[in-house]
Amino acid sequence: MLSKYLKKESLPTPWCPGCGNGSILRAVCSAFNDLQFEKDNVVVVSGIGCAGRSAGFFDLDSIHAAHGRSVPVAEGIKMVNDALNVVVLSGDGDLLGIGVNHLIHASRRNSNITVVCFSNEIYGLTGGQSAPTTPTGTKTLTSPDGYNEITMDIQPLLKSHNCFYAKSTVYHYKHLEQCLTAALKYDGFSFVDVKVQCITNNGRRLGFNNATEMLLQFKENYMINERPAFLEPEELGITKCS
Repeated sequence: MLSKYLKKESLPTPWCPGCGNGSILRAVCSAFNDLQFEKDNVVVVSGIGCAGRSAGFFDLDSIHAAHGRSVPVAEGIKMVNDALNVVVLSGDGDLLGIGVNHLIHASRRNSNITVVCFSNEIYGLTGGQSAPTTPTGTKTLTSPDGYNEITMDIQPLLKSHNCFYAKSTVYHYKHLEQCLTAALKYDGFSFVDVKVQCITNNGRRLGFNNATEMLLQFKENYMINERPAFLEPEELGITKCS
């Protein structure tokens, strides 16, 4: 009964065929259901971008914030009504590019919100520009000769404030559900980093023929660590918090 959290008239979503964002949306609803969240005690906040469309699909209170401002909006909601479960669903460009300053200070304050990052390594909605998470050397719309900057790793920034950090992929769906449920139960700032494919404005430029090939790359490149203190680049898991 996961659809009870969604506006049925808004489905199917306008995301491209093969996009993994719908898998994250379903996993979030599954976590809400596992925790028996009622629709009147959850607020979803999104920013701008493909992932930023997420807030509009929920049949509960939601806000589509300005670009990079989803985290402070979520913090404000939580400050006004601490009883609410406040969840941010947004992309890596919105959260780790335009909004990274807000993200760092929310983790420093240990604001009791959950942030779910749709990390597709690209600015997908606007055509495929390089993002903070784009791997060094990758050819994109704005880096035709290869991205020449260092790829952002948000984990050490968040863990320096002793926050909850988890990483999963849309291929590892059951693991993703576990990460989301654990994050929503956590008392304090929690961040779930989800690797997700964008076949339209990233994958095809990288040489993938379809979204399935991108999903299988997640299978090949990542492994689950059940008891990590800190995740290596190729590891998935839930980091411990003291």
